[in-house]
Amino acid sequence: MAAVTAAQPRSSKTESYVDNKRKEDIRQANINAARAVADAVRTSLGPKGMDKMISTANGEVIITNDGATILNKMEVLQPAAKMLVDLSKSQDSAAGDGTTTVVVIAGALLKQCLTLLSNGIHPTVISDSLHKASIKAVDVLTAMAVPLELSDRESLIKSASTSLNSKVVSQYSTLLAPLAVDSVLSVVDPAKPDMVDLRDIKIVKKLGGTVDDTQLVKGLVFDKKASHAAGGPTRMENAKIAVIQFQISPPKTDIEQSIVVSDYTQMDRILKEERNYILGMIKKIKATGCNVLLIQKSILRDAVTDLSLHYLAKAKIMVVKDVEREDIEFITKTLNCLPIANIEHFRVEKLGHADLVEEVSLGDGKIVKVTGIKDMGRTTTVLVRGSNQLVLDEAERSLHDALCVVRCLVSKRFLIAGGGAPEIELSRQLGAWSKVLHGMEGYCVRSFAEALEVVPYTLAENAGLNPIAIVTELRNRHAQGEINAGINVRKGQITNILEENVVQPLLVSTSAITLATECVRMILKIDDIVNVR
Repeated sequence: MAAVTAAQPRSSKTESYVDNKRKEDIRQANINAARAVADAVRTSLGPKGMDKMISTANGEVIITNDGATILNKMEVLQPAAKMLVDLSKSQDSAAGDGTTTVVVIAGALLKQCLTLLSNGIHPTVISDSLHKASIKAVDVLTAMAVPLELSDRESLIKSASTSLNSKVVSQYSTLLAPLAVDSVLSVVDPAKPDMVDLRDIKIVKKLGGTVDDTQLVKGLVFDKKASHAAGGPTRMENAKIAVIQFQISPPKTDIEQSIVVSDYTQMDRILKEERNYILGMIKKIKATGCNVLLIQKSILRDAVTDLSLHYLAKAKIMVVKDVEREDIEFITKTLNCLPIANIEHFRVEKLGHADLVEEVSLGDGKIVKVTGIKDMGRTTTVLVRGSNQLVLDEAERSLHDALCVVRCLVSKRFLIAGGGAPEIELSRQLGAWSKVLHGMEGYCVRSFAEALEVVPYTLAENAGLNPIAIVTELRNRHAQGEINAGINVRKGQITNILEENVVQPLLVSTSAITLATECVRMILKIDDIVNVR
């Protein structure tokens, strides 16, 4: 209430005094909250970064190094800190990799903004200068990028393995990187060469074995076993596959009612009718030459009964039941067939054809593999193995990041050095540019340039090197014109990073900087938090 009375004009001529203290406090609180979030993930940046163990409320444990996952699972209450969580999510959807980097850069920018604000520079001025600086930064990055062809498989693998190096499963990067590259290249559509839909790559996780046993399957994999009831076949060559969405079981009425059976002859008649109904269905299925059935999970009634399984086994038809509804689209796209919603529509032209459908034992369970599909759609399946659930989940997340990196390279075909090289180069060039600018802008741009040094600084710090010495030496090398000098974490010194094969897509760096700047500008512009009950 006090603030409101102070704001009322005392006299019409003189300017009234407005209390600005509250606005500064709110801004400071927002910035501090967001920086706390950034510092939480800072230690997991880079190849030598630490992993976080997250214990959720329901007792689930996750071990991960992926910034987006860590922040997603964090219970963040402060609204400004939530913006950083959304920031890493948007980086995850835009580029897929660099989710930790983007948060760390945002945190460093906020720290610089605090200094600028305490020097009395107006938030709007800072915000506009940051925007200018980020546009300039993207230009600088684009200028130092190296163009790339999709036929250059080596470079694609290099950038995928760079992405995997900072993960828990980094020792398997020699296996997972080529796998990611091959799977993305196999789903690229020649009609739309710069678009990749990652939904066309299905990742199936199966416990048991080690990550070494992960494989790329040209075909389909179901994490189910074939139905063994009544001794049905579990291996089928020259398979004709039908994806059905109806039930092979006696029909039920739509309304709740009961039938009173008074004597045995009626009972027999009901059972006989049931049998004839199911046999009629199976005869129709068999008439088309179909010998593998994929049955969608049903909520209304059992998709198959013991009786129908018995007849299907007699007809030598292999059955895989309980196929999830959301998988149907992927399956029909892969098999190049149509889902069949009613027994009346069961025709030969709706079937998919494959050389072999077989059940394979894996670890403690079984899977069904479909290989040699004729006219296969542009999809691919990756079967991920792991010794325990934590490793398995982390392997899937790391693989997703690697797939995203390759997707970035497909959509924007430029590579850039890693290892803190682009950030230091940006810092140097923006620092030089800030001397040309006039007034407050120069100050703000110089702060932006200093903030970017946080990436190499953190890389060195996480690797146990002396960060100040390393960053100073790095600046020195870049001043001498070695654009691609970066921190070689393995040797603990500064080398030409491109020769070490540490590369990343241009899109990851540019989107990290633009998204981080945008987020910081939004936080700066907030001067009050209003709670609405």
